[in-house]
Amino acid sequence: MTVKNEFKLTVESKSINESFCRVVVSSFASTLDPTIEELTDLKTAVSEAVTNSIVHGYDNTCGKIYITGQITDDSYIKIIIKDKGRGIADVNQAMTPLFTTGESDRAGLGFTVMQSFCDRVKVVSSPGKGTSVTLIKRINGRTKW
Repeated sequence: MTVKNEFKLTVESKSINESFCRVVVSSFASTLDPTIEELTDLKTAVSEAVTNSIVHGYDNTCGKIYITGQITDDSYIKIIIKDKGRGIADVNQAMTPLFTTGESDRAGLGFTVMQSFCDRVKVVSSPGKGTSVTLIKRINGRTKW
């Protein structure tokens, strides 16, 4: 698996930037000629990860969110969303459906959504140091490489 293209993006942890991140990843993935469903799945997973950084990682304060993306020659897209926020004490518990540390308006389904829309989701976190979410998805659309 060889990396054919990549990008790096840093944004502030503001809600307004969630849609911007979705568009950047969508544009980046477009070189793989994804189906609408593949693109929607990827955008939704990215949206959930970025929202988690904003709401939980930085607890609605301002920090930086770091996003990197790679496309491989075998049509996989890998997106990594990192923050340097408060981190997650128990990643397994946090990935349990319906678990949330947010307000009652939070459903606790962010990681479940990411897992359902991607081929692989990896979460690494340390309390006080931040969280890294890796999303990997195979795009079966026609590749242009």
